[in-house]
Amino acid sequence: MEVIKTAIDGVVIIEPRLFRDERGYFFESFSERDFCEQVRPVYFVQDNESKSSYGVLRGLHFQKTPHAQSKLVRVIKGRVLDVAVDIRRGSPTFGRHVAVELTEENHRQFFIPRGFAHGFSVLSEEAIFQYKCDNYYAPQSEGALAWDDPELAIDWRIPADKVVLSEKDRHHARLNDADAWLFDYNDNLY
Repeated sequence: MEVIKTAIDGVVIIEPRLFRDERGYFFESFSERDFCEQVRPVYFVQDNESKSSYGVLRGLHFQKTPHAQSKLVRVIKGRVLDVAVDIRRGSPTFGRHVAVELTEENHRQFFIPRGFAHGFSVLSEEAIFQYKCDNYYAPQSEGALAWDDPELAIDWRIPADKVVLSEKDRHHARLNDADAWLFDYNDNLY
C-alpha cells in the first residue's frame, strides 16, 4: 500500500497495490501490521457499511472523548467526496479540512484520526460506503457540526438544493458554537 500525506498531519490517503489480470483484480484491503507501521498503531473494533443515493450527505460526525473514534473509510460501489475536519482546539490546522474523492475505481481509502469530524456526500447515482472504527459506537458521545458552516467552506460538489440530509443532520451547531464539544490539540486522544 502507498500512504499519501495530506495538508493535515495524520490524515492520510491510502492506495492499495492492485493486481489485475483477465479475471479481474485482487488487492489486500487491510493489513493491521502494515497499517500500524506506515500510518499509526490503531486497533479497529467495528466495521460499518452504508448505502446511499445521489445527493445524500452524511456528517459532519464525531464521537466525544472518551469514545473518540478513528475511521478508515472506502467506497465499494459508486463515488463519494469524503471530508475530514480538524476540530482540535489549538491545532495549527484547526477548522481546516481535507477532502478526497473515493471511488470503486480508484480503491482509495481515507484515514481520519481521532479529533476530527467526518462526513461524505454521494456523487454517483448510488454508493456503498464501508468504514472501520477503532472505538465502538456510543450514542451518548455523539457530536456533529453543520455541514454547511460557512467558516468551514466545504465544497461538497452537490448543489445545495440537491443535498439530502437526515433530520438529525439538519440541526447541528457551527464550529464557533461547538466549543464545549471539541478536542484539545495537546490531549493524547489515543
